[in-house]
Amino acid sequence: MTAGVQTTGHTRLARRGVMMVISSPSGAGKGTLSRLLLEQDKEIELSVSVTTRPRRPSEIDGIHYHFIEKRRFLSMAEDGDLLEWAEVHGNYYGTPRAKVEEALAAGRDVLFDVDWQGAAQIRERMEEDVAAIFILPPTMAELRSRLHRRAEDPEDAIERRLFNARSELQEWPRFDYVVINDDLDGAFTDLKAILRAERLKRERISGAVADFIAELLG
Repeated sequence: MTAGVQTTGHTRLARRGVMMVISSPSGAGKGTLSRLLLEQDKEIELSVSVTTRPRRPSEIDGIHYHFIEKRRFLSMAEDGDLLEWAEVHGNYYGTPRAKVEEALAAGRDVLFDVDWQGAAQIRERMEEDVAAIFILPPTMAELRSRLHRRAEDPEDAIERRLFNARSELQEWPRFDYVVINDDLDGAFTDLKAILRAERLKRERISGAVADFIAELLG
């Protein structure tokens, strides 16, 4: 068995995938940071959630979310087909389980763009695979400004999101890492550093390392 794969002069060990869980209050930037990571790192894929909320004009079904009826969502939750699910701002969101487990076993990383409730459920069920990151806005005024600039929600929805943000911010101790998104480039650099470190954790590469050391000693 070959423990490592030689690519461009650097030995890369076979490993189990990372569940990169990113959460933040609405408007703090987790969506933008997630998009950048997916664009620039081809070793990570997005876990596409199912949701009962209406599709926004900029969203594509099957790419941003799978938009489904409430009855179907509740059936999936009851049957245990969701890794996590939650009701947020009056709508349901959830993560289909089977594809995530398949990706991790194949050594592929999976990105989750979820709220803190979803992050807590994922950690409870698959803690050893999770790296949880909480994104903070620099100020509440900037958070309000970003929600208005997004121009995808009516004013009452924006006010509800800002109200909920005050309690969501108190959930930061649940996470492994905290990144303040006051500068997008800086926050993205931090995010990439976290992912790189998580990929090298002993628990994810232990089998391959044992084989590699056996080869060295042999």
